[in-house]
Amino acid sequence: MKDEIIMEHVNKFYGKKQALKDITLYIPQGMFGLLGRNGAGKTTLMKTLATLHAKQSGEIRVCGVPIENGKKIRGMIGYLPQEFSMYPSMTVYECLDYLGALSGMPAKEREKRIDILTEKVNLEGQKKKKVKKLSGGMKRRLGIAQALLHDPRVLIVDEPTAGLDPEERIRFRNLLCEVAQERIVILSTHIAGDIEATCEKVAVMNEGEILWQGTVEELLENARGKVFEAKLLKERLQEIKKDYMVTGMANQGASVHVRLIADKMPERFDAWMVEPNCEDAYMYCLDQHGCGQLRAERGER
Repeated sequence: MKDEIIMEHVNKFYGKKQALKDITLYIPQGMFGLLGRNGAGKTTLMKTLATLHAKQSGEIRVCGVPIENGKKIRGMIGYLPQEFSMYPSMTVYECLDYLGALSGMPAKEREKRIDILTEKVNLEGQKKKKVKKLSGGMKRRLGIAQALLHDPRVLIVDEPTAGLDPEERIRFRNLLCEVAQERIVILSTHIAGDIEATCEKVAVMNEGEILWQGTVEELLENARGKVFEAKLLKERLQEIKKDYMVTGMANQGASVHVRLIADKMPERFDAWMVEPNCEDAYMYCLDQHGCGQLRAERGER
């Protein structure tokens, strides 16, 4: 069976609210990014793939297996939710051993897998440390270890770097890239920089819909020629934010350095064209699909 996930016209409702709207998505082996702001429907989509939520209509096949075959699907998927927690008084080793026992793994196999995974996630020296003593980054790495315990073909991670310091975020990104060499890894996040640093393919999600999907390079290409920088007096900032989508700014004394998106070179002030980053391209994508109502909020970033 080929390592791929195929979703066709998938819909999901919570009462009268439609959380997933006609989702059609192809996810191949490697790192796949699902990018969208909080409330876009990413977690619902991830939980549907993990068989924690049921779809109302459409088709999902995970490595050739229909999503309705829940037992077989769960055997192929490892899932790290946004909020991962374990018994705080357990040690790292006890946590992994307990979870392995719950999944029916024999004791010798558990011991072997725990040794392999704690080394892979750089927790080899922390196996006797209690969960409550772990840093945020260590807890995320423990979460990856538990998700990989049964050697799944698909790994789903939901907002894994939120709240991590820059060093731990880089370490976590590198770990995901290493893991993705052997399986499908789906990274769901609202942090565009995580997608740019790790993923080859990406889908942009908003209000339960897939707005765009393709490679990260294609997403960047869509925004080329649309991103500019300028140095302005601070009193002009509010005027600029009314007319342009501002994606970044930095104070420089009486002036402010702004990064903005525009269809053509601004004429009312001196500006220069720059290469887009993934956040610029994501914001431009939202705007092109009619999701630009938060322009003022974006300008505060």
